[in-house]
Amino acid sequence: MTEGIGQTIGVVGGGIVGLAVARELTRRRPGTRVVVLEKEEQLARHQTGHNSGVVHAGIYYRPGSLKAELCTRGRSLLREYCAERAIPYEECGKLVVAVDRSELGRLDTLERTATENGVPGLRRVEGAGITEVEPYAAGLVALHSPQTAITDYVAVAHAYADDVRAAGGEVRTGTEVTGIRRTASGVEVATTQGPLRVDRLVVCAGLYADRVSQWADGSAGPRIVPFRGEYMSVRPAKADLVRGMVYPVPDPRYPFLGVHFTRRVGGGLEVGPNAVLALAREGYRRRDARLEDLREFAAWPGFWRLAATHWRTGARELRGSLSVRAYMAVASRYVPQIGAADVVRAGAGVRAQAVERDGSLLDDFRVLGDEAVTTVRNAPSPAATSSLAIAEHVVDRMGL
Repeated sequence: MTEGIGQTIGVVGGGIVGLAVARELTRRRPGTRVVVLEKEEQLARHQTGHNSGVVHAGIYYRPGSLKAELCTRGRSLLREYCAERAIPYEECGKLVVAVDRSELGRLDTLERTATENGVPGLRRVEGAGITEVEPYAAGLVALHSPQTAITDYVAVAHAYADDVRAAGGEVRTGTEVTGIRRTASGVEVATTQGPLRVDRLVVCAGLYADRVSQWADGSAGPRIVPFRGEYMSVRPAKADLVRGMVYPVPDPRYPFLGVHFTRRVGGGLEVGPNAVLALAREGYRRRDARLEDLREFAAWPGFWRLAATHWRTGARELRGSLSVRAYMAVASRYVPQIGAADVVRAGAGVRAQAVERDGSLLDDFRVLGDEAVTTVRNAPSPAATSSLAIAEHVVDRMGL
């Protein structure tokens, strides 16, 4: 008998990572019952549905890290998958631009990292080379990644869900997990729709990764601290001034890439996101606050250490959040012809940023587990790009 037949494996989370893992389980072990549990009535409602749609090529990630490995493989797998499923996938390319001499050393380091990661087609450009790629961009030197792409990650997530169902799996929306208990025969999962007994469980809970994982493994850290990323939409009159993407050279102290210009597959041009501390895990608006979430942040020593170390950066980000003029003063350094008068406030997303007890920001993917439960503790960008490769990695760790 094939191993896994007759078993039930639960997956907590109906975002792109949870659905990719469920899909891989059905592919790897036909006959296994796979059940996805998603608290929202629709799939991909949170991080998957609020990002900029970028398919990363591997420019930023420390060589040898899980991010570097899984982004490279994931991009290739995702490109093939989108072609097979007729999902939009446009290689519009990216410029990472140094606008002053103080950034040149960081750009050099970034070039070495990208080269070691095998970013396809990467080249260094300056002067006329920059405007040849992006006629309205400004800067001294830039890295051009022609195969950085954009796609529709909500469509991708729904396609993964269709694959799960087609293979006999279940995707249960409106089913919030409220507790996890290990038993002698498996794992008992309490939900708002009643209990579910599974032989094995995978937690891909995104913004709630720490809380749900702690029910399963008893570990309080790393703790998720949410950061809201706010976007501006460029008015139609200037939406064609950027052909693909224009990014700043990121600050290596942070896992955030900085406010940038990105085309969307559905049309239009966006600026963002910034990174502002949110007062709720689902804090998409400045006024959103949730006492339970605030208590959890306040009880985590790493939160206060993070705040003490980086409060000046936080204050700058908050200023940009409150003022469109301040927000665009940063972005306009890269495309000077797009200013505060040329944008309107658009949507926002919330990044599930894992913070260690010592206050450090966890950058790499983190997947932990034992025979019964596997937890995806940290899966920030480029998790969507890497989703199919993350799924392979998770299922490999499960020994399936």
